[in-house]
Amino acid sequence: MDGVLIIDKSPDMTSHDVVARVRHILHERRIGHSGTLDPFATGVLVVLVGRATRLAQFLTAADKEYEAIIRLGFATDTGDRTGKPIDGPPLPAKRNWTDADVEKALLVLTGDIEQVPPMYSAKKLQGRKLYELARRGETVHRDPIKVCIHEFHAIKTAGEMIKDNFDGTFDLAARVVCSSGTYVRTLAEDLGKRLGVGAHLAELRRTRVGPFPLTHAISLDDLKVRFAEEALGTLLVSPTAALSHMPLLHLTDDDERRARHGMEVSVEETEWTDGTQVRMCNKDDELIAIGAFDSKQRRLHPHVVLANAEQA
Repeated sequence: MDGVLIIDKSPDMTSHDVVARVRHILHERRIGHSGTLDPFATGVLVVLVGRATRLAQFLTAADKEYEAIIRLGFATDTGDRTGKPIDGPPLPAKRNWTDADVEKALLVLTGDIEQVPPMYSAKKLQGRKLYELARRGETVHRDPIKVCIHEFHAIKTAGEMIKDNFDGTFDLAARVVCSSGTYVRTLAEDLGKRLGVGAHLAELRRTRVGPFPLTHAISLDDLKVRFAEEALGTLLVSPTAALSHMPLLHLTDDDERRARHGMEVSVEETEWTDGTQVRMCNKDDELIAIGAFDSKQRRLHPHVVLANAEQA
C-alpha cells in the first residue's frame, strides 16, 4: 500500500485532520501530505501513503491552481473570511471601479512578484510558526518572498465580472495558477490595495496540484467505502506515476540490486545536467530509488531509496 491519494478536502478541516482520517481509514501509520491547505479552503490535497511519504520533498514544489472568490469591501486580520474585519478604506457606497480597472490590477499582479507572508500562516520564524505569534497578538517583520503568478484572471458569471452583494461589498471570482509558496490570501489583499479598497478571500478551492487535478480527487467518505470494497488499488497513484515530471532510467537486474542498497549506478550517454533528479525503476516500472546525476562520473547516486534491499 504505497502511493499517492488525491483527496478532495472538505471545509473546516486542517490538512493534519485529513492525514489523521486517512490513517484511521487505511489502518496505515505512514501517511503524510505534500502541501498544506487552509482549514476554510477545499479541494486537492495530495496525500502520501506508505513508503511514498519519502517523496514529499519532490512534490511540494509543484505549481498550484485555484478558484477563488475575492470579496472587495473590507480586509480581515487573517486575509480570509475566518478573520475579523480590520480598519481600512471605508466600504464603497457603490462600485467605483470599472472592469478595465480590475483587469489592469490583475495584470499587474501576474508574473514574478514579491509577497509578504501573512502573519496567520504556517511559515516559521526562528522556529515559531507565524500564526502562533499572531494568536498572541504579536506582529513581526517578514521578509518578502518571490513567487510566480502564471495566471490571474476574472471568471465572469452571466457576463458580469463583479457581483454586487448589496451590502457595500462586491465579489470577484478568479482563477489563479501559481508557483508553490504563493499565498492567495495575500494576492486578494494586494488586489484590493490596487483598487483602493480592503479585500479578503471569501472562498478558496484548489483545483490542481502539479499533475493532479480535482477531477481525480475523492472525498474521505468515498475513500472509506472504496477501502471497504478492497478497491484502494484503483485510487492509488503509483510512486513512479506521481513523479512523471522526472526523467526515468530503467535498471538492469544488477543495477537494481545496487540501487536497493543505495549504491551508485553507471549511466551511458545522456543529456542530463549535473544534479538532475532521476527516477530509478526496475523492468516492471517499480520505483526503486530517486537518484542524483553526477555529470563528471556519469553516475546516479541514490539518495532516496523506496524499495527494500532484502527483496533484491
